[in-house]
Amino acid sequence: MYSAVSARPRTIRIASRKSQLALVQTHWVQEQLQKHFPEITFEVHTMSTQGDKILDVALAKIGDKGLFTKELEVGMLNNETDFAVHSLKDLPTKLPEGLILGCVTERENPADALVVHEKHKDKQIDTLPEGAVVGTSSLRRLAQLRYHFPHLAFKDIRGNLNTRLAKLDAGEFDAIILAVAGLQRLGMGSRIHQIIPPEISLHAVGQGALGIECRSDDTEVLSLIKVLEHAPTAQRCYAERAFLRELEGGCQVPIGINTQIEGDTLTLTGMVASLDGKQLIKDIISGNVSEAEKLGIELAQHLRQQGAQEILDRIFAEVRQQ
Repeated sequence: MYSAVSARPRTIRIASRKSQLALVQTHWVQEQLQKHFPEITFEVHTMSTQGDKILDVALAKIGDKGLFTKELEVGMLNNETDFAVHSLKDLPTKLPEGLILGCVTERENPADALVVHEKHKDKQIDTLPEGAVVGTSSLRRLAQLRYHFPHLAFKDIRGNLNTRLAKLDAGEFDAIILAVAGLQRLGMGSRIHQIIPPEISLHAVGQGALGIECRSDDTEVLSLIKVLEHAPTAQRCYAERAFLRELEGGCQVPIGINTQIEGDTLTLTGMVASLDGKQLIKDIISGNVSEAEKLGIELAQHLRQQGAQEILDRIFAEVRQQ
């Protein structure tokens, strides 16, 4: 634990993306740390990432290696900032040398949300009419929804939450799929029309949790941020990240997960699907929560044995050709 007596007061610099959601999340971390350590100054330093700047191209076509994190990581490695706050689902499972995931905060609801145009307020995801246009920028959501609802039409949508909601309200889409957690954190929970059940859409690895990344040798910062760690969320997310890492998937691959802890038992449900939604492989595994990462790896191996690798290889080949 950090000791104000043993270390001189200093200013801690927090790196954040400039988006509204990123700033809400970062300022929450800043406020929590300020309460715990009033003798330290915590400053927020904002920057734009590649994913923030390129808004007219589908995420899958840009590539997923640090799309929303690289610029923040360079700042830490150059000692311009001390740690970065990420939506954990955006943080690659393999981090640059010298950086680590130092803290995982308590998770909001990790599920996906259906948000509908006013004319469909009496509908649910399974009762939208044939040909209804559903917006999503996630291949994971796209593949699962195509599998369950092949009669719907899907269209890529980019931009921040306000931009996406404006496009929906203007009639460009009949419905859009967003993260429950993002809507709740921005005070837009009233826009959630339906929380999509995991039987239809398994969430992204790390979705709903914040990940705080810092330099691996910065023991002072590590001791500070650990006060925000939520052990059950961290155990679930480390299992999820091990699952994704073992499959060598990035955030732009149709890989979904659901994790639950009951007592000492951790249960993982994992999914890999083809982009057209015609193939979907799903499996479940349970074990002691102390072996979280091992369970994630085993689940990935189970899916691979059932054909997941062939699906992923085809997707990687398609992306390379684009």
